[in-house]
Amino acid sequence: MKQSLQLRTSQHLALTPQLQQSIRLLQLSTLELHQELEQALSDNPLLERLDDPLDRSVRLLGDGAINAPGAQSEAPPAPGSQDAPAPAEGAAEGGGEEGGGSGEEAQVSHDGDTDWSDSSRAKGSDDEESRPQIEASGTTLREHLMEQARLAVLSQRDRALVEILVDGLDDNGYLEESLDDIHARLPEELEIDLDELKTALSLVQSFDPVGVGARDASECLALQIRRMAGIPMVTRRMALAIVENHLTWFAQRETTKLKKALDCDDEDLREAQVVIRACNPHPGNVFASNVSDFVVPDVVVKRVKGAWVCMLNQDVMPRLRVNSAYAALLKQGKSEAQMGAQLQEAKWLIKNMRQRFDTILRVSEAIVERQKNFFSHGAVAMRPLVLREIADTLGLHESTISRVTTQKFMLTPHGMFELKYFFGSHVATDAGGEASSTAIRALIVQLTGAEDPKNPLSDSKIADMLGEQGMVIARRTVAKYREALKIPPVTLRKSM
Repeated sequence: MKQSLQLRTSQHLALTPQLQQSIRLLQLSTLELHQELEQALSDNPLLERLDDPLDRSVRLLGDGAINAPGAQSEAPPAPGSQDAPAPAEGAAEGGGEEGGGSGEEAQVSHDGDTDWSDSSRAKGSDDEESRPQIEASGTTLREHLMEQARLAVLSQRDRALVEILVDGLDDNGYLEESLDDIHARLPEELEIDLDELKTALSLVQSFDPVGVGARDASECLALQIRRMAGIPMVTRRMALAIVENHLTWFAQRETTKLKKALDCDDEDLREAQVVIRACNPHPGNVFASNVSDFVVPDVVVKRVKGAWVCMLNQDVMPRLRVNSAYAALLKQGKSEAQMGAQLQEAKWLIKNMRQRFDTILRVSEAIVERQKNFFSHGAVAMRPLVLREIADTLGLHESTISRVTTQKFMLTPHGMFELKYFFGSHVATDAGGEASSTAIRALIVQLTGAEDPKNPLSDSKIADMLGEQGMVIARRTVAKYREALKIPPVTLRKSM
């Protein structure tokens, strides 16, 4: 076959750079969007932001003064005005440079910043409240334990062994390695005996919080039960016997096996159960960092005059514009060709940013329109909804709806929800209708929350009760929803 060159004309769809940027901005979360925006502001000098996300922060100026949020520039009052402060007696009599010098030191500068001079500090007894406070870092578990080790009367060798064991604790306060493994990796020339490590471990286990240094949950609970005060001896012995020998039965609520093994009645077992549940199986969590992550909503839903109204959160909408100075240079033809491309990029970004929030608002309004019962009555009134229904209504593609509803959050009277939360599969009802899987989950939570702890509902019983309400659902489906809701099975929900 002979090779040759040929020209062919064809048509195909291509994503322009503007369309690619629009799609990328649409799928970003609020945090990712602001990171993308900061990068664009640093790369493009023609793009500027009108709203400053740090306008409420305390700033340190070049002269060392503190610019507090909301401070406004005010000129000092004129000497003859009514608002001017009356001169002090010493200043009126002294006159000249000495009298005028002390009066100028306590005034506010033209920049709106207080002059922190020696005379202004002398007027107040303490100026600590006016200074910005920095939050101190929390104490870690290791620091807390080593502080107790320093207070104990220990030799340098014993303190070093304690430090080795403390370094081997995990975040829950458990010793991850066995003593044999720790002893095996220690240098032989130190001549450390295994009994020395056991003594050091006993010392660590005597520290606060109680239960730290345990090698498993059984030992952790036993350490706490032994140090509890005000417990009858019989109850203490029974609780220790349970956590040391029958902890698996206790976790599985095997009350019959426990009573037979311990030779006790329901009352004695109930008292031991109360003691065990008062323990903390994770003593090290007290010193864990509990910094909470929070979500800023993109959309807010409120009830206005009997109707549910959806509106964008103005706090997450950046205000952008093209720099007027550079735009004027472009009009006069005094700029380089590169600035023309940057001007076009800035206009594209502003347009795509506006289009992103308009699309989010349109999708949110369509969701609110179809889920009115949810906003009025809660999750039990959620109706089935799929992406195609919203896409057909708005004339958009399903992939666009998927991008809009991912990592976008809506603030409602019932809490904060991701937009994907309002979409769910359906289950057929006896009347020929459909029920949302979200509503079924909410009903399962209600049924298990109102059950008798001594006689909890099984999955089959829950399926029958849902069937009485017209929802045809199998037992295995109830089990799947229950596990997704992290609700324990019936054997673990049963109490004595």
